[in-house]
Amino acid sequence: MAHKFLVHHVGDHVGVAVEDIQAGEKVEGVIMENDFSIFVEAKSFIPLGHKIGLADLKTGEKVMEYRIPIGVTTQDIVPGDYVHTHNLKTARWDYKK
Repeated sequence: MAHKFLVHHVGDHVGVAVEDIQAGEKVEGVIMENDFSIFVEAKSFIPLGHKIGLADLKTGEKVMEYRIPIGVTTQDIVPGDYVHTHNLKTARWDYKK
């Protein structure tokens, strides 16, 4: 199985799709930091370049990518969820460590 998403660092809550991922598809991702594989089943369609959830997160929790918080959840997220503007408020303009 070829990988379909990349994870930048160990502990990141999301991976980035390197190909479109179909709903229900069981996909492999690669953690770039150590070359380990991670597997998850997509809950919905995830387009190329978009984020797939890798952790259980409750509403209001920080989402980590690149070892920094990239935003805050606006609803619960589970592994395989499409993580985007419908469930993530960006930290770009509101960054607090």
